[in-house]
Amino acid sequence: MDQDETASRQKGRSRLTETSQRERQAAMPQSRRDVSPEHDPHDIGGPALDRHSRDLHARDLHALAFIDPLTDLGNSHRLREKVREIAMERSADPAPFTIGLANLDGFKPLNDLFGHAAGNEILYQVARRLEACMPDGATVIRMGNDEFAFVLPLVFERKGAEKIGHMLKEVLQAPFELAERTVRLSASFGFAVYPFAGEAYDDLLKSADTALYRSKRRGRGQITVYSQEIAQEMRRATLLEQALRNAIIADEIDVHFQPIVSLDTDMVVGFEALARWCDSDLGYVSPAVFVPLAEERGFIDALSETLLRKAAEAALLWPKELFLSFNLSSAQLMDLATSSTVLAIIHRVGLDPRRLELEITETAMMRDADMAQKIVQELRDAGVRISLDDFGTGQSSLGRLRDFTFDKVKIDRSFVCRIVNDRASEHIIRAIVTMCDGLGLQVVAEGIEDFAEALILKGLGCGMGQGYFYGKPADATATLRYLRERYGDTDTKRPIAI
Repeated sequence: MDQDETASRQKGRSRLTETSQRERQAAMPQSRRDVSPEHDPHDIGGPALDRHSRDLHARDLHALAFIDPLTDLGNSHRLREKVREIAMERSADPAPFTIGLANLDGFKPLNDLFGHAAGNEILYQVARRLEACMPDGATVIRMGNDEFAFVLPLVFERKGAEKIGHMLKEVLQAPFELAERTVRLSASFGFAVYPFAGEAYDDLLKSADTALYRSKRRGRGQITVYSQEIAQEMRRATLLEQALRNAIIADEIDVHFQPIVSLDTDMVVGFEALARWCDSDLGYVSPAVFVPLAEERGFIDALSETLLRKAAEAALLWPKELFLSFNLSSAQLMDLATSSTVLAIIHRVGLDPRRLELEITETAMMRDADMAQKIVQELRDAGVRISLDDFGTGQSSLGRLRDFTFDKVKIDRSFVCRIVNDRASEHIIRAIVTMCDGLGLQVVAEGIEDFAEALILKGLGCGMGQGYFYGKPADATATLRYLRERYGDTDTKRPIAI
């Protein structure tokens, strides 16, 4: 616990002590309150007063055990007590009621940035807002850190819980006023309805926590009401996470390679490395599922380093003029050690940095633009080329081209797939190509699936293309076989024709 909250706890104890002293004084008969210290200790009121004092002391201890001193709300012990009280009241006729959990999104970075005193003030304001907007009979609890709970005796089903969740979400989205700044927050919510989500307290709380966990996984400001389907979904997610951890440790995540082609010559100029995972129990798992999971759970670095090593080792067996394109995650663009890690891996493998091209997305850069810029510059200084991936789908695309130094832009497939029948997409791609020519950037069109798309893109001046029309991703062995069929000896430097 930080010093500010410790002080708050001591302050809370002091408040409780002062209150109990006032209560004791008020409870005494007037004659007893007026008695001097020298009054006869054998006065008949003595034993009664001792019992009264003991009762008040017991109430003080109960308050210390059941009240959060920072917010003056009940704590987790009070939540357990309240849920059991309601359950006992309804034991003969178990009418439903709801408990909910709320977790403040992104509170820790805010607490680190502005300090614990500001963080504690926000938590206090959150408590007051929750108390003020709760329906009749509801109880608000601080579970600890940035998590709150509430008991809703008159909310009986999913729709009611969701309605409360949306109301609380809106209340907490309003700005918080601190001494010299305004802070905005969002919160994620999980609800569980008794007895459907559990009859015992621990089961009910676990269900609410499962619902909250699902909300947090889906992003900020989400609301989830527990159901058996959600429980199964979360169990699958837990199994997937554990399987992915094991696969990374066992080096079971593979790398496949998709050709990138010159549209002018139909020659292969490089390959993009793509992660592939086929689990013995889960089957094929899409990288759109397991890569974000690795990022979320904190083992993207281990995964990425393994994949880069494998990809670089495979590229050593290709003709030396072919480049290797590899994707960096948003988490890696926030880690200052990324550039040194990447360079250390290719140095150990023996891959020329000039053959490596790293793809980053606009969305990833926006999480910490200054840090991303520093990492990008360090890599470019070492000879690594940088490509802006999925161009046109993020935010401030033109601003990113101005502020960052890129070597290449990859046009997102959402534009390419419409180019044959949609004039607007054609004009957008033409504008991108013209702009990139002026900036001295190469252009790759992603997701080319047929000859008509390739022909139009070539006519628009797009330099390179990638997609199933030119080849599906294949593992390292199949890629090397593909190259040898066209090269014969992969040490020669003849180009590869599709």
